[in-house]
Amino acid sequence: MSSQSIIEWGNLTEQQQIEALLRPAMKDSVMLRDTVTKILSRVRQNKDAAVFEYTKQFDGAELSNLRLDTAVIDEAESKLKAKVKTAIDKAYANIKTFHEAQLPQDIRIETSPGVICEQRHAALEKVGLYIPGGSAPLPSTVLMLGVSAQVAGCDLPILCTPPSPQGTIAPEICYAAKICGIQHIYLCGGAQAIAAMAFGTETIPKVDKIFGPGNSFVTEAKQQVSQAVGGAAIDMPAGPSEVLVIADANADAGFVAADLLSQAEHGADSQAVLVSDDRALIAKVQQQVVLQLAQLSRRDIASKAVDNSRYILTESIQESVLVSNAYAPEHLIVQTDNARDLIESLKHAGSIFVGAYSPESAGDYASGTNHVLPTYGYARNYSSLGLLDFMRRYTVQELTREGLENIGDAIMDLADAEGLDAHRNAVKIRLTGLDLPSVLTQSDEDNTATDSASKQAETPSENNASTDDRVYLDVPSGKQP
Repeated sequence: MSSQSIIEWGNLTEQQQIEALLRPAMKDSVMLRDTVTKILSRVRQNKDAAVFEYTKQFDGAELSNLRLDTAVIDEAESKLKAKVKTAIDKAYANIKTFHEAQLPQDIRIETSPGVICEQRHAALEKVGLYIPGGSAPLPSTVLMLGVSAQVAGCDLPILCTPPSPQGTIAPEICYAAKICGIQHIYLCGGAQAIAAMAFGTETIPKVDKIFGPGNSFVTEAKQQVSQAVGGAAIDMPAGPSEVLVIADANADAGFVAADLLSQAEHGADSQAVLVSDDRALIAKVQQQVVLQLAQLSRRDIASKAVDNSRYILTESIQESVLVSNAYAPEHLIVQTDNARDLIESLKHAGSIFVGAYSPESAGDYASGTNHVLPTYGYARNYSSLGLLDFMRRYTVQELTREGLENIGDAIMDLADAEGLDAHRNAVKIRLTGLDLPSVLTQSDEDNTATDSASKQAETPSENNASTDDRVYLDVPSGKQP
C-alpha cells in the first residue's frame, strides 16, 4: 500500500486498518530499547564522562564543561533580532496568562462533625526540561516548559539541550530560558541527557520529574528511567510530531496541505494524516502538498516525512471521527462545516484545533496552550501538558475526639472486614482503651517482690522463682489492679 495512495477505509480488513495507522518510528523497537538501555547504564555508571563522550559522538561537540556559562545566557538578548524578541515576549505573555489560570485551589471541608479533610498543592522542587536540538532551535518549547515551571513555583528548573558542533546553543533558547527564570542550562541531548537528569552526575543535578518532547530515543529513555529504581517521573511519552486533519468537501485544500506540512518539516519520522469523506478534496490536498513542499526551506526533511503521510477516504465525517479516535493524534485539526459540533465525539487527541483559521502553528507558538502533547497514540490515556504536571497534590486530615467517635465504628468495622487488627486497635485505643495485659508499675513490682520473698521464707520448698521475674495481671489499660 503506497503511502501516497488514497486508502479507502471501508474496504480494509480490521488488521489492514491497524496497519494503516501505524506510526513510522515504531519499527525497530527491540534495537531501540537495547541501545537506550546501554546509554542509560553508561551514564549511570560513568556520569559526566559518559555524557561528554556521547555528546562528542552524537553532536560532534567536544566540551570542557557541561553547564552553559550564565554570562552567555545573559548576553543572548543582545544577539536577537528585535522582531524575534518581540515574538518571544508575546508568546511568553499568552502562555503565562493561560497557565496562571490553571492555578489550583486548595480544598478544606468538614466531611463529618469534627473530621476536617484538606487537599493541598505544592510545586515540584527539581524539574528537568528537555529541549530537542536538531536542525532548528525550539525556543517555543523552552517557553512551554519554562513558563509552567515558573508559574508553578518550582525551586530548581534545569534545562538540557544538544549543543552545536561548536558547543553553543541558539540565543533564542537562552533568552527564552532567562525570562522563564532558568539559569541552569546543560549542553547535552538525547537519551544521555535524560539519563543525566534522572540519575544525576557530578555536574547535572538529579531531578524529580523530566519534561519535554524528543525523538524515539528520548521517548524510550524517558520511559525506561520512569520505571528504574532511583529514576525520575516523566510527563508523558512524547516523541516525533504528528497531525491528523479531518476535512470535508468545503475545506480549503491549501490550508489542509499547509497543516500537514507544518508537521512534516519537524523531522523525517513525523507523520501527517488526512481523513476526509470527499475524494476530490483529498486529490486537491495532494496537489497542494507537492506545490507547497517545493517552496519550503526544509523540503528535504519534510519530503521524507511526507513518505509517512496517509490519505484516508471515509464514507462520512462520522467515520472520519472514528478513524481519528483510533489513531489518537497528538494534534487534531478539524476543518469541516460546523466543526465545533464534533468536539464532544472526538475522544482521543492531545490538542484540538477547531475551524479553518485555527492552524496547529498557533498552539505551537503563541495562542497560550501548551504544545507538549502525547504522541504514538498515548493521547488515549495521557493529557496535554499543563500546570498541574509541575505540581503534586496531597491531603491533610485532622480529627477531634468527637470526629473520631463519629466515624470510629465505621473504621473499626471495615478493619475487621479486612482482617487488619492493628488498624482497628489504632481507633479503639483512642476511644475506649485496649484489653491488653499491662506491666505493673515499679511500686507494684516492689510490693510483689517483698510479698514473694516473704512467702519464700515461709515455704521455701514451694516457690523457687527468681525475684527478678515480673508478674503480669490481665487488666484493662488505664485501670489499677
